[in-house]
Amino acid sequence: MKKLNMETLIHPLPPIYDSNSKILILGSFPSRKSRENNFYYGHRQNQFWSLLENVYEEKITDKINFLHKHHIALFDVVKKCDIIGSKDSTITNVTVNDINYLVKNSQIKKIYVTGKKALELYQKYVEKDTKIKAIYLPSPSPLNRTLSYQEKLLEYLKIRED
Repeated sequence: MKKLNMETLIHPLPPIYDSNSKILILGSFPSRKSRENNFYYGHRQNQFWSLLENVYEEKITDKINFLHKHHIALFDVVKKCDIIGSKDSTITNVTVNDINYLVKNSQIKKIYVTGKKALELYQKYVEKDTKIKAIYLPSPSPLNRTLSYQEKLLEYLKIRED
């Protein structure tokens, strides 16, 4: 197996949002597969899109249209960092994205974060600017085996309440 080294990376994806966005979902930083596929939660085993399909009881055929239809904005906390592969636990030397810009240019009132690292970084660097307390969602990563799919879904159903 190939040993991965620390890399300095810049977030390659633009935020997905519009002026009608009411909910913002933030990850930490795109995984290697998401970077390769040039889209959020791009690993085929990542459960994010499946969870949203179940939350809204709707098959997703066009991800961007789906997000706009449900007034969901999607982005990541980290703009630039040092990271090994896709491991959130290795993220250091962080520069954050301008999340406050999204909030000011939309109707975002609720912010959800997917995973502990996203929550930690949001609370440390971003919350003081947005003044919106983030709501924790478990990581949809296939590596997160602490919760079953059904347990994750129960947490993600919070989104639909908003």
